[in-house]
Amino acid sequence: MPRKEKKSNFLNKPFDFTLCITVFLLLGLGIVMVLSASSPSALSETGDSYSYVKKQAIFAVMGIIAMLFISKIDYRFYKKFAKEAYWISIILLVAVLVIGYSVNGAKRWINLGFTSIQPSEAVKLLMIIFYATILTKNKDKLQNLKSGFFSHIILLAPIILLLLLQPHLSASIVIIGICSIMMLMAGCKLKHFLVSGITVGLPGLIALVIFEPYRLKRLVSFLNPWADAQGDGWQIIQSLYAIGSGGLFGVGLRRKQTKIFIYIRAT
Repeated sequence: MPRKEKKSNFLNKPFDFTLCITVFLLLGLGIVMVLSASSPSALSETGDSYSYVKKQAIFAVMGIIAMLFISKIDYRFYKKFAKEAYWISIILLVAVLVIGYSVNGAKRWINLGFTSIQPSEAVKLLMIIFYATILTKNKDKLQNLKSGFFSHIILLAPIILLLLLQPHLSASIVIIGICSIMMLMAGCKLKHFLVSGITVGLPGLIALVIFEPYRLKRLVSFLNPWADAQGDGWQIIQSLYAIGSGGLFGVGLRRKQTKIFIYIRAT
């Protein structure tokens, strides 16, 4: 008689203080960094140095509430919706191409009226749910090239294609990286990734950079930011100023010299 899968009782599990404190520390550090980096531009654009950090704090509180609620849900509950997660990802990425709006030539956002969303961020989470489920179900096949590696990695093709149409190369690389690590941890062979990366991945990435002028320009600007100091090289140069004046640990909050340059550029 098959043994029933034992469900863990999340409601009675002890609270993980270590994880919670870590999350709060990272969240607090992030808010402080937003305040430090955004106050000059916020003052210039809105007249209030704290306008951006206030908005960030509101979302932080909402995130904490959502975290406490979601932490009580048994993670195995999500596998019931693995297929739906995949198709919702497709729908979201198609929707952004149809009804989304462009910023600087990239069509990555959907305006909901009261706020804007970036579907690629939701897709990252949905793909984790999807891949966690199918890798668990097919764990005995993962070391096989055809039924293990190829049949799972090919499922990413529609997702990546839709992301590249936005275009959103960085999100594509992140999602490929996340799913690849999950496949490796689940049991796929490393040599399959190495061979496919050398024969398909690397040439494809080089082609994407070469055939899109702005990507090649960004790469060149990274190597020589002074060639376009007021354009693509701006952020890199400010980083060099920051490291030059304060080293790796900086000069302290609200004392950054780069804030002066940011304020001047914003005005």
